[in-house]
Amino acid sequence: MKTVEFLGLECVELSNGSLSMLVTKSVGPRVISLSVAGGENILAELPAVTMPCPGKGDFHLYGGHRLWHAPENPARTYLPDDDPVDITQLDNGIQIVQETEAETGLQKQITVQINPDQNQAILTHQLTNHGLWPVTCAPWAITQVKPGGVALLPQNQELWDQNPTLPNRPLTLWPYTDINSPHIEWGNDVTLIRANMTADHLKIGFPNPRGWLAYWLAGTLFVKRAKFDIQAEYYDFGSSSECYCKDVFLELETLGPKVTLNPGDSTTHIETWELYRDVDEDIHEIVQLIEN
Repeated sequence: MKTVEFLGLECVELSNGSLSMLVTKSVGPRVISLSVAGGENILAELPAVTMPCPGKGDFHLYGGHRLWHAPENPARTYLPDDDPVDITQLDNGIQIVQETEAETGLQKQITVQINPDQNQAILTHQLTNHGLWPVTCAPWAITQVKPGGVALLPQNQELWDQNPTLPNRPLTLWPYTDINSPHIEWGNDVTLIRANMTADHLKIGFPNPRGWLAYWLAGTLFVKRAKFDIQAEYYDFGSSSECYCKDVFLELETLGPKVTLNPGDSTTHIETWELYRDVDEDIHEIVQLIEN
């Protein structure tokens, strides 16, 4: 495994010659850089940004991609993860394991594998309960990208129960979200979030049968896909996908179904990432590229 320093952190580099990723070793787990050969890192770089965790100090965002467990509660969700992680090399990838959280009994693990033939990576997120009692939660995969681009949030186009009289597009809004925000472009097919905020913040959640989220920035298109289970229960009023935006980053978030983990049980949540270069900002063509 090749190790490098990035943003003052010791990292492991993964590459297939055209796609490059950096995974933190000294903290995390985090995927802190994602780029095509010769391109810039599309992930946010936030070495100094923190959030307070009550009674535990500060949670360092660092930027990039992380694994949390829903539902969000600052005292549990924002537990600092500033200690080294255990990294094991695999075929075309690595496995990253965090020490078990003493407060929750949960252990986070991310397996990253790069497709050797294309700009694609598979990330398997795992939560394991090493505690003494059951824990009800859901894996929550969060990717922070740099501002200045546009997020694409696909809206459901199919009937929910093959009944045209029933609603088919639930939408979840957080208390701080201004529904009239100029940064939101509501659409029947795709809703856009333009990441050029200078103040305030917003968040949108929704069930996502189409199974993808995307972000376009300066000709680079990042797509992440996650399976949606129409029979499962999801947190945040049924949201399997969420998008959070403020001035210094935008987050593309996917969640697994709500589960109760008995001691010794695990749950996994898989995302497939794709990275394209030289893509024009044509929303219709981008959707065609993603879905064809």
